[in-house]
Amino acid sequence: MTGTDRNAEWLKVGGLRPTRQRLALAELLVGDGMNRHVTAESLYALASEAGEKVSLATVYNTLRAFCDAGLMNEVVVDGSKSYFDTRTDDHPHFYWEDSHSLTDAPAEELEIASLPQVPAGMTISRVEVVIRLRKA
Repeated sequence: MTGTDRNAEWLKVGGLRPTRQRLALAELLVGDGMNRHVTAESLYALASEAGEKVSLATVYNTLRAFCDAGLMNEVVVDGSKSYFDTRTDDHPHFYWEDSHSLTDAPAEELEIASLPQVPAGMTISRVEVVIRLRKA
Protein backbone atom coordinates (compact mmCIF):
# COMPACT_ATOMS: atom_id res chain seq x y z
CA MET A 1 0.00 0.00 0.00
CA THR A 2 1.43 3.37 -0.96
CA GLY A 3 1.55 6.29 1.44
CA THR A 4 -1.23 8.04 -0.47
CA ASP A 5 -3.47 4.96 -0.24
CA ARG A 6 -2.60 4.56 3.46
CA ASN A 7 -3.52 8.19 4.15
CA ALA A 8 -6.85 7.96 2.31
CA GLU A 9 -7.67 4.67 4.05
CA TRP A 10 -6.79 6.19 7.45
CA LEU A 11 -9.21 9.06 6.81
CA LYS A 12 -11.85 6.63 5.53
CA VAL A 13 -11.63 4.60 8.77
CA GLY A 14 -12.46 7.80 10.64
CA GLY A 15 -15.29 8.67 8.27
CA LEU A 16 -13.52 11.84 7.12
CA ARG A 17 -13.54 13.29 3.63
CA PRO A 18 -10.05 13.16 2.08
CA THR A 19 -9.52 16.88 1.47
CA ARG A 20 -6.16 18.10 0.19
CA GLN A 21 -5.20 19.49 3.59
CA ARG A 22 -6.29 16.39 5.50
CA LEU A 23 -4.35 14.17 3.10
CA ALA A 24 -1.26 16.36 3.41
CA LEU A 25 -1.35 16.30 7.21
CA ALA A 26 -2.16 12.57 7.25
CA GLU A 27 0.94 12.00 5.11
CA LEU A 28 3.06 13.73 7.76
CA LEU A 29 1.38 11.81 10.58
CA VAL A 30 0.96 8.25 9.27
CA GLY A 31 2.38 8.24 5.73
CA ASP A 32 5.27 5.99 6.68
CA GLY A 33 3.20 3.74 8.96
CA MET A 34 4.98 4.94 12.10
CA ASN A 35 3.26 6.42 15.15
CA ARG A 36 3.82 10.06 16.04
CA HIS A 37 3.41 12.42 18.98
CA VAL A 38 3.02 15.96 17.70
CA THR A 39 1.85 19.33 18.88
CA ALA A 40 -0.15 21.52 16.53
CA GLU A 41 2.87 23.79 16.29
CA SER A 42 5.29 20.98 15.45
CA LEU A 43 2.93 19.57 12.79
CA TYR A 44 2.51 23.08 11.34
CA ALA A 45 6.32 23.39 11.14
CA LEU A 46 6.59 19.99 9.42
CA ALA A 47 3.90 21.00 6.94
CA SER A 48 5.67 24.28 6.20
CA GLU A 49 8.98 22.45 5.68
CA ALA A 50 7.19 20.09 3.27
CA GLY A 51 5.86 23.07 1.30
CA GLU A 52 2.25 22.57 2.35
CA LYS A 53 0.15 25.72 2.45
CA VAL A 54 -1.89 25.32 5.65
CA SER A 55 -2.53 27.77 8.46
CA LEU A 56 -1.91 26.97 12.11
CA ALA A 57 -5.68 27.27 12.69
CA THR A 58 -6.27 24.63 9.99
CA VAL A 59 -3.75 22.33 11.67
CA TYR A 60 -5.54 22.74 15.02
CA ASN A 61 -8.94 22.14 13.43
CA THR A 62 -7.69 19.12 11.51
CA LEU A 63 -6.08 17.57 14.60
CA ARG A 64 -9.37 18.10 16.46
CA ALA A 65 -11.27 16.40 13.60
CA PHE A 66 -8.80 13.48 13.65
CA CYS A 67 -9.33 13.11 17.42
CA ASP A 68 -13.11 13.37 17.13
CA ALA A 69 -13.01 10.66 14.44
CA GLY A 70 -11.01 8.35 16.74
CA LEU A 71 -7.89 8.46 14.56
CA MET A 72 -5.73 10.11 17.23
CA ASN A 73 -5.73 10.76 20.95
CA GLU A 74 -4.99 14.04 22.64
CA VAL A 75 -2.61 13.86 25.60
CA VAL A 76 -2.66 16.98 27.75
CA VAL A 77 0.49 17.83 29.69
CA ASP A 78 0.50 20.64 32.28
CA GLY A 79 -3.10 21.52 31.45
CA SER A 80 -1.96 23.81 28.65
CA LYS A 81 0.23 21.74 26.32
CA SER A 82 -1.52 19.22 24.06
CA TYR A 83 0.21 16.42 22.21
CA PHE A 84 -1.57 14.41 19.57
CA ASP A 85 -0.80 10.69 19.39
CA THR A 86 -1.48 8.56 16.31
CA ARG A 87 -1.36 5.42 18.47
CA THR A 88 -4.90 5.05 19.80
CA ASP A 89 -4.64 2.05 22.11
CA ASP A 90 -4.30 2.62 25.86
CA HIS A 91 -0.62 3.04 26.71
CA PRO A 92 1.54 5.14 29.04
CA HIS A 93 3.78 8.02 28.01
CA PHE A 94 7.06 9.55 29.06
CA TYR A 95 7.08 13.35 29.05
CA TRP A 96 10.66 14.61 28.73
CA GLU A 97 10.69 17.93 30.60
CA ASP A 98 14.05 19.06 29.16
CA SER A 99 13.04 18.65 25.52
CA HIS A 100 9.27 19.07 25.98
CA SER A 101 8.65 15.88 24.03
CA LEU A 102 6.32 12.94 24.50
CA THR A 103 7.18 9.31 23.76
CA ASP A 104 5.55 5.96 24.42
CA ALA A 105 6.53 4.23 27.65
CA PRO A 106 6.67 0.42 27.86
CA ALA A 107 3.11 -0.63 28.72
CA GLU A 108 4.20 -4.12 29.74
CA GLU A 109 6.15 -2.62 32.66
CA LEU A 110 3.20 -0.65 34.04
CA GLU A 111 0.91 -2.16 36.65
CA ILE A 112 -2.21 -0.43 37.90
CA ALA A 113 -3.41 -2.42 40.90
CA SER A 114 -6.79 -0.73 41.25
CA LEU A 115 -8.78 2.33 40.35
CA PRO A 116 -11.15 4.28 42.55
CA GLN A 117 -14.84 3.47 42.37
CA VAL A 118 -16.50 5.75 39.85
CA PRO A 119 -19.60 7.78 40.71
CA ALA A 120 -22.99 6.21 40.03
CA GLY A 121 -24.00 6.34 36.40
CA MET A 122 -20.45 6.86 35.18
CA THR A 123 -17.95 4.59 33.46
CA ILE A 124 -14.22 4.99 32.93
CA SER A 125 -13.57 5.96 29.33
CA ARG A 126 -9.78 5.77 29.59
CA VAL A 127 -6.89 6.08 32.01
CA GLU A 128 -3.98 8.28 30.98
CA VAL A 129 -0.55 7.77 32.50
CA VAL A 130 2.09 10.41 31.82
CA ILE A 131 5.42 9.84 33.55
CA ARG A 132 7.41 13.06 33.73
CA LEU A 133 11.17 12.76 33.34
CA ARG A 134 14.01 15.20 34.02
CA LYS A 135 17.76 14.81 34.26
CA ALA A 136 18.97 13.73 37.70
